[in-house]
Amino acid sequence: MHRWLFIVTLCAGCVPSEALDGGRAQDSGEDGLGADGGVERLDASMDAQVFDIGVDAGTVDWGDGGPLDAGAADAGQLDASAPDDAGRPDAGTPDAGPQTCDVAGVNFSCEPVQQCSGVPLFGRCGPQLSNICCLDQDPCSVDGAPGLCLDVAICPGTSTPGRCPGPAQIQCCTDPQEACDPTAAPTPNAGLVETPIDPRCPDGMVVAGSACIDQFEASLVRADGTGSWSPYLNPGSTAVRAVSLAYAVPQAYISGQQAEQACNLAGKRLCTDAEWLAACQGPGALTYPYGSTRQPGRCNDARGTHPAYEYFGTTDSSVFNMLDNRCLNQLPAGLALTGQYAGCESPAGAFDMMGNLHEWTSAPQGTFRGGFYVDTRINGNGCQYRTTAHGRSYWDYSTGFRCCAALR
Repeated sequence: MHRWLFIVTLCAGCVPSEALDGGRAQDSGEDGLGADGGVERLDASMDAQVFDIGVDAGTVDWGDGGPLDAGAADAGQLDASAPDDAGRPDAGTPDAGPQTCDVAGVNFSCEPVQQCSGVPLFGRCGPQLSNICCLDQDPCSVDGAPGLCLDVAICPGTSTPGRCPGPAQIQCCTDPQEACDPTAAPTPNAGLVETPIDPRCPDGMVVAGSACIDQFEASLVRADGTGSWSPYLNPGSTAVRAVSLAYAVPQAYISGQQAEQACNLAGKRLCTDAEWLAACQGPGALTYPYGSTRQPGRCNDARGTHPAYEYFGTTDSSVFNMLDNRCLNQLPAGLALTGQYAGCESPAGAFDMMGNLHEWTSAPQGTFRGGFYVDTRINGNGCQYRTTAHGRSYWDYSTGFRCCAALR
């Protein structure tokens, strides 16, 4: 089973994961204000709680108490020894490729994503996302380049202070040539296709109550059939179609309006609040997709350091004016592949309805649900998480979606 290893940055302003919602008010001219005019407060104290501009009615719901215990996490990716239950994603057998991978001069094994018990790093073990570099150490990063916390005397690359716990000589060792390019638009999902799951639904969808819903957070392809769209790039005016793909990088950086159009071009529609909740909670009205008690780490729900703090190397509030940066979701131990956390499955068989990405619904005032990989507490717990501070034109690195459709 999966044990998620959290990145911890040694800096004066790192805040608890449940204290951030990653919001930025693009719908009001990117002025840093929520719909109610509230300003996100950032505090450079380790003990500070940072309140989200998206908190409904100005209140914070801390749910069942306190910061998450990362040491309790013991669920997530698919267990290769378990049967391939109906509707559960199957990574298959990766094509022959590299058997090992290198990070900061340290060798790790290339493994199917469902077998990795450490931190998966994509793109180093061949073209298939399901075959990953499995790290058994906490990674760090500098300018998006993945690295390890090593003694400066043995680092084969560049050592950067302030990114690792421990003594001063332990620094983040990276290869600067691997830095993330914020102008690039990689298409890691190229070649992936939707698969049939239930004959009552279009491909890639499962039955939830009286409707069909995407089994996975949506990805995008160009509507003209010319290929995959980058999950790190807002589609702008490009016509794109939503697809539900296993072991894909889900589409973030998308507004509620764009998500609705992408669903419509796929012959589907954006889910209503009621449909989304029915798929997440099931007939038992569960608090979490997997039950009534929070199980830290079962979903991708509590990254230790906000990705904007890590990528920009500062806890200054100015980073929250740059939440459209394409590199934020490309950091190690951040956004997960769809279905990577096998334990994060709803009664309907939908994955990642808690954490990973916020998911837009069709509510006209602008609503996204489920939380994302930094926070699943502030605006409600798990399935009950709901943010209404932004209009439907808003988007940032944390906003995603999935589609619904009528039963056949």
